Amino acid sequence: MIRFVAGRLLSAIPILFVVSLVTFLIIWIVPGDVTAEIAGGDATPAELEAIRQNLGLDRPLLERALAWYGQLLQGDLGHSYLLNRSVSDAVFERLPITLSLAGLSLVIATVIGILLGILAAVRQNTWLDQGAMVTALIGLSVPDFWFGIVMIILFGVFLGWLPTGGYVPITEDFFGWVRSMTLPALTLAFTQMGVIARMTRSSMLDVLNQDFVRTAKAKGMRARTVIFKHALINAMVPIITVVGVITGVLLSGAVVIESVFSLPGVGRLIIGSIQRRDFPIIQGGLLVTAAIFVFVNIIVDVLYVWFDPRVRDDR
Repeated sequence: MIRFVAGRLLSAIPILFVVSLVTFLIIWIVPGDVTAEIAGGDATPAELEAIRQNLGLDRPLLERALAWYGQLLQGDLGHSYLLNRSVSDAVFERLPITLSLAGLSLVIATVIGILLGILAAVRQNTWLDQGAMVTALIGLSVPDFWFGIVMIILFGVFLGWLPTGGYVPITEDFFGWVRSMTLPALTLAFTQMGVIARMTRSSMLDVLNQDFVRTAKAKGMRARTVIFKHALINAMVPIITVVGVITGVLLSGAVVIESVFSLPGVGRLIIGSIQRRDFPIIQGGLLVTAAIFVFVNIIVDVLYVWFDPRVRDDR
């Protein structure tokens, strides 16, 4: 297992290199100049050129790329042009908000999705099955931002139960944090819950029709034990695959939800930096989120092996 994990970690290095290279090229090839944002509207061409030289923007692209990779090898993501602080501080200060939103949404979507899928499989072709799948279909069909606005109007404006936006750090007020994260997390989870529910139902139906499950039932084993101890464990590999993919979707979806609910996460930081051409923040933010996504996929691969050791032998 240790060799398997080490191999997966080493394979992540070229992936991150390609991601960082593509990110760097896209950012620096697109038109736009941060010097006007820094100097203001009344700056003269000489002042703008002086800022460009000071930031190193007049250097060739290859030279800038080598300088950036040199910084990365030392663990330095660079310095923001506009925030007057390091990229690492700016990104990692907001990262817990994005990760807590995506993590909370993943837990909600996984728990509710798996329970709905199990219920639909065990009660196949009943009104419970149809109700669970209709709920899953609604979740799949509704856009994040639309559902978020509906949640704000219903629970924030009409009922007044939860705040319509803003963020309370968990270190300051735990219940305030729960209130501020409930609507964004439910919004993000609802649209992905349906994917997990449908996959769980399909996988569980395959397992429930196998001989070892029939044998367990014939021996008089309790239905709950058969479902959760035997059937669900054997159905977990495809479910884990879906959950791994959804984790990336939730991370990217958090960008939209942060904007809808005014959460100061990494997504809003990157979007604001794109609008102001603060390239070091964009590069650093995208690289960190990409690294998290790669790391999540490694965890998913390890879970594959945990639930089904044959996967390790096949690779």
